[in-house]
Amino acid sequence: MAYVQIGSMGNCGGFLIQEDVVVTAAHCNCNLGNIFVYLGVQDFMKPGQNWQRIRARRWIQHPDFSNENFDNDIMLLKLWHSAELTEWVGLVPLPVADQHVSPGSKCSVAGWGRTGVNTTTDRLQEAEQEVVSDDLCRERYQHYNSTNMLCAGSPHTEKSAFQGDSGGPLVCDGVVQGIVSNGDPDGRPPPAYTQESPNSSPGSTKLCRS
Repeated sequence: MAYVQIGSMGNCGGFLIQEDVVVTAAHCNCNLGNIFVYLGVQDFMKPGQNWQRIRARRWIQHPDFSNENFDNDIMLLKLWHSAELTEWVGLVPLPVADQHVSPGSKCSVAGWGRTGVNTTTDRLQEAEQEVVSDDLCRERYQHYNSTNMLCAGSPHTEKSAFQGDSGGPLVCDGVVQGIVSNGDPDGRPPPAYTQESPNSSPGSTKLCRS
């Protein structure tokens, strides 16, 4: 899990897929200045020796990213140097070709985002999320595109990704299947995730193993 600091104001989540590559959401690039990645952090009020702070050398948005409808909301951060892999810092696996999740699948999402409309946290939070029908997100978000988005988070629960969690991973059976992208301004589930699928249909998001 990575905390992504954008300039002096913005922040998002992210995750390490190679020692020197972090994945986050493309809409997190607000051109606010330097981007720094923090790894190994659990609580920002409790600095520890397991922390790693690395500056991003460059960032690459998906070429078909749309800031209006959040299509292909994914960005890669190339770090200035490789992270040290420890018990606190590890790589998150990407899905293999044609590995998809179906409604009802149990997943989890994590981040340092808001815990309520007016409440923030310094501690990494994690919440279980159930993959739900695309129809639930289509009804709520006019821009929802099932070819490259994933709907997760039961509307019958109060747990959801929220502001500040963008770019964080939706992990199902130990594999990243989605990236926190956008959702309800009041934090009501389900939010929409950028769908991870290395072998998606044309025009959808692709992440290639190297």
